[in-house]
Parts: sequence; C-alpha cells; structure tokens
Amino acid sequence: MSGHSKWHTIKHKKGAADAKRGKIFTRIIKELTVAARNGGGDPEMNPRLRTIVAEARSVNMPQDNIKRAIRRGTGEEEGVSYDEITYEAYGPGGVAIMIETLTDNKNRTVGEMRHTLTKYGGKLGDANSVARMFEKKSTISVEKGKIEEDTLMNAVLEAGADDMADQGHGWEIISAPDLHTAVLEAVKALGIEPVEAVVAMVPATTIRLTGKEAQQMLKLIDALDDNEDTKNVFSNADFDDKDIEASLA
Repeated sequence: MSGHSKWHTIKHKKGAADAKRGKIFTRIIKELTVAARNGGGDPEMNPRLRTIVAEARSVNMPQDNIKRAIRRGTGEEEGVSYDEITYEAYGPGGVAIMIETLTDNKNRTVGEMRHTLTKYGGKLGDANSVARMFEKKSTISVEKGKIEEDTLMNAVLEAGADDMADQGHGWEIISAPDLHTAVLEAVKALGIEPVEAVVAMVPATTIRLTGKEAQQMLKLIDALDDNEDTKNVFSNADFDDKDIEASLA
C-alpha cells in the first residue's frame, strides 16, 4: 500500500517518552465527560465514549473515576463543564498547526496558547486559516514485529481501513473517522495493543524543517502538548530523524 507522510513520527516518539500519568488521566476524564454529554452515557450506544473508555482502561484508570466522569457528562453528578475548542496557528518556517483543546475557561486557554506560540516563533491564525490544509482521519499505530504484515493488512482492510503505511518504526493504519472504532477493534482482535490510536488531523502536504527552525518547532510542540488544556497538537511539519532525536536527548 502507498506510503504516508512522516507527520506522525514526532508525536509517536514523544508519546513513548512522555509518561505523564497525571496529564493523561486529566485529558481522558475531560474526554469522557464531553463524549457522555454529547452522545449519552452508554458506551454501547456511543462509539466515541466506548473508544475513550477503552483508552482509560488501557492506562489502568480506576473504574470509579471513569464512572464519575461519565455521570458528570450526563448531568447525574455535579462537576466542571468542558468545551472543545480547536485553535489554528502558524509555527516556525510558516508551518500550519492545529491545536485541539478541552477547557473550562476559554479566556485562560487562548491566552496561554498565544503566549506559548509567541515564545517559540509562532502565532495564532484566524478561523479556517489552516484547517483547509488538513483532513480528519483515524490513525492507528502498530509496532513492527507484533504480527505479520499481510495478516494485519487483511484484517484492517476487511474492517474498512483506507491505507496501511510503513513508518519505519511500525505500521500506521489510516481510516475514515467514523470507522475508527471498527478498525481498532479489528486490530485488537488479533491480540495486538496499538502504540497509539487517535482520530487525527492529517495534512495534505508537509513542510520539511531542519536545524534551528526544526528545534524551535519541536520545542513548540512540546510546550503546547504540556498545557493541561491540550488534547492534541497536529502540524504539517516534517523533520529529519537527527533533529527529533536531538530534541529528545
């Protein structure tokens, strides 16, 4: 099957090194609350909620925490209400950035995003300034060596996946957003736990950054990702492996 951009590489590598349990739990609780509010509290009837519950269990979140977050979303228990806001921005070298957030204070979040972007050579963009450069897709990463390529490919294609690309470190499975759960379940039915499974904003084209611009952009990604309100950061920046490794050193 066809190759795919390396846009996901830095997120994949950083995710493996970024074991911030508290931040992960906070994000998942917010997502559980929003998913339950928008689609109901029954995971069997709410595919988005079912996927997030599975993620919560994969990181050993206590069942009581999961249930409380869902009850807050359905209004059965008092709690903070979160809004989903996506910010569009530009980074070093003019790269496009999409920042997905879950926040209980819009003014605080936009102020922090603007400050972080400015600090690392970026700036906020207007609505729809960069969104046209991205397409929402399900992306599921599977480490190589876990299963034969043909077996994995046949299973995900049968479940409706569009593509399976060689990313060097593993396989990246691309699907339509509404097939995310079906393809993820097909992967797990093979006895495989994906490295990552997200509905992501995938760029149509990428911009290669090197040297100083690459390092500045990598620092910007880290800083945005570290914000408590950040759910996901996507960009159309592409990097040399040496720049990625230097940023993680």
